Amino acid sequence: MGVFERFLSVWVALAIIAGTLLGNVFPAIFEVLSGIEFAQVNLIIAVLIWLMIYPVMVQVNFESITQIAKEPKGLILTVAINWLIKPFTMAFVGWLFFKGVFADFIQPETANEYLAGVILLGVAPCTAMVFIWSQLTKGDASYTLVQVSVNDVIMIFAFAPIAALLLGITDIIVPWQTLLLSVGLYVVAPLIAGLLTRQRLKSKATSRQHNVDSALQAFDARMKPWSIVGLLLTVVLLFGFQAEVLLTRPLDIAMIATPLLIQTYGIFAITFIIALLIKLPYRIAAPACLIGTSNFFELAVAVAISLFGLQSGAALATVVGVLVEVPVMLSLVWFANRTRHWFSQN
Repeated sequence: MGVFERFLSVWVALAIIAGTLLGNVFPAIFEVLSGIEFAQVNLIIAVLIWLMIYPVMVQVNFESITQIAKEPKGLILTVAINWLIKPFTMAFVGWLFFKGVFADFIQPETANEYLAGVILLGVAPCTAMVFIWSQLTKGDASYTLVQVSVNDVIMIFAFAPIAALLLGITDIIVPWQTLLLSVGLYVVAPLIAGLLTRQRLKSKATSRQHNVDSALQAFDARMKPWSIVGLLLTVVLLFGFQAEVLLTRPLDIAMIATPLLIQTYGIFAITFIIALLIKLPYRIAAPACLIGTSNFFELAVAVAISLFGLQSGAALATVVGVLVEVPVMLSLVWFANRTRHWFSQN
């Protein structure tokens, strides 16, 4: 493990501090950068996330994807957690805190908007960063691709009905541009680029009579530092974009973050225990646990803004979800790696 990976949590902490400070010192610059977007997807962050995902896609073995039908339990677990459990536990935890624990500290209307925001996060499973968490836990890249792809297909049909049910709003409009653009940027494009790169590396290794696996590992080693740089720059930008909110509304941030943290660690624990009970191998179990805990924040933010407005509590809640995700997910990656020996390694 290189110096970048060994001290990743330190680098992320420094990136959070740097982003917050720079966002307050140079707010105009970050305002311009945040405006470079299309369909609620910031194009600069999209490029950085693409930089992180592309090396993972190179490691996808398309020949092995056909074998996933022989190991259906991991895929079934992912679907069940993301669509039958997670949205409803998020709604309950949000209701418990915003309508109960924090009821004396926030106005009822604001509480409703915060609740709506966290519900939207709970109904939108992650598409992009999952590949990074899978890579950091040395998960099966091919299996992770299938898990994410199945989630994306289900999301097309299930997101609006489940969000409407939990929000009590019947006119949920899915922002198709955001959804399709994100899937294209974070799954389809890097997948095609990864496939072409993999074929080129294999062809070059074969022509030189080199070991193909060694060539792929060498490429991964060269790209890994760039992936980490992409992650750190993403963190700097995310915290820089919201620096003013972080410093001017810390109590609101803390109140929103509390149920999100409980939900995230709770869903991870549920998935982790089930993965142990059904004896999933680690290479499938670790990504399955992490897929269930992370969120598709671009979609959640876009829907929150369209339903409640840019300055609403719902929009703020989805943004807080963005801010807490990276440090929380890194802590879960650490836990997954430390408990690797609890699972089968086949």
